[in-house]
Amino acid sequence: MVAGRFGLVSISESRYDAVMDISSRFIARVDRIQQAIREQPGIDGWLFYDFRHLDPIAYRVLLLDPSIHVTRRWYYWIPAIGTPVKLQHRIEPHVLDGLPGEVRFYVSWREQQAALRALLQSAKRIAMQYSPMNAIPYLSRVDAGTLELLRSWGLEVVTSADLVQQFEAVWDEAQLASHQVAASGLRAIVDETFGFIGTSLAAGHVLTEYRVQQYILSRMQARGLVTSSPPIAAVNAHSADPHYGPSAEGSEPIKQGDLVLIDLWAKQPEPRAVYADITWTGFVGEVVPVTQQAVFQIVRQARDAAVAFVKTRVRDGEFPYGWEVDDVCRKVIQEAGYGEYFVHRTGHSIGEEVHGNGANIDNLETQDGRRLLPGTCFSIEPGIYLPEDFGIRSELDVYLSAHEAVVYGQPVQTELVAISVPPA
Repeated sequence: MVAGRFGLVSISESRYDAVMDISSRFIARVDRIQQAIREQPGIDGWLFYDFRHLDPIAYRVLLLDPSIHVTRRWYYWIPAIGTPVKLQHRIEPHVLDGLPGEVRFYVSWREQQAALRALLQSAKRIAMQYSPMNAIPYLSRVDAGTLELLRSWGLEVVTSADLVQQFEAVWDEAQLASHQVAASGLRAIVDETFGFIGTSLAAGHVLTEYRVQQYILSRMQARGLVTSSPPIAAVNAHSADPHYGPSAEGSEPIKQGDLVLIDLWAKQPEPRAVYADITWTGFVGEVVPVTQQAVFQIVRQARDAAVAFVKTRVRDGEFPYGWEVDDVCRKVIQEAGYGEYFVHRTGHSIGEEVHGNGANIDNLETQDGRRLLPGTCFSIEPGIYLPEDFGIRSELDVYLSAHEAVVYGQPVQTELVAISVPPA
């Protein structure tokens, strides 16, 4: 017998064990969150808030079912010390079931504001999914009106960026293993794809960017990998568009003398699996043009400088900030005279989404002031994009352990690949 909605109910032993397992998982997660809050100086607690799934981060951090039907505002207050509090509308009383803490309800907007103010009455400085000046848009989930309401009560709202990283970006051993599988699979697909281009052209087949993209997707499927969106296969001037995607109609043919860029990302289909994301470039022919090889080498040097910087800092026990790594990488390209053609950040966080919610390698689009944490992964992917000509990008993923920075999916690209077309 356990406590149900209408008193004691009887459930099977196996069902009871399942309920207890879920409850224990929520309790353990909240215990970890409180410990993390206490490690953040001057923060009284972390306020989670959602309305109609405006904040997917909250569901992930709290281990809630993201498919649950939510039409009213809910709040979950986790103080640094003490008992958490759930505030929910009376017609949706089970949204936060499983999470530990006191339960409070509201119906009217007046009750909602009064109850929210009461549960925060002892707090002065609270963390929320808020980014000052919207510097990190991935994290900016709280609407301006809610911030105005909280500030009208004298509360200071600070960013939860570093807290979110700990629960959204740090991988466990199973996730690291899933990344290794994805990285090795994608690395093999790169070789298969360049081989496919060579043999298809040798056989006299008409080959387009779209056909190459579909081939990559078929190889992902064959290896048991899934992707959030189709990979990039771009030829010549299209490779100078960082987010170009071929379509079934009108994609460019691939022929001898063309530069080809492929960017592919995928993961295993299991729950909590994480992505790998790599980019390679090749030239269809035996002899790579000097200009294209020279640009590739600048991109490679920038990539390798960033990786070496991270490796050294981590080995010394000093985990760098995202913006610092971007500066190291970008400096190489700027000093080579191509700074204006490197038009995006150096890299992004990688997690259950290919663009994760951890620190990005960025001091261009934003100044990412989050420190890279042990157990996280991010891409390093500098590029030089010459309009109406060609673009070169080289992308690999860096995983940080407590003592070292590791790149899986070896070997990494060191030369612009000459894609051989065997004689017919």
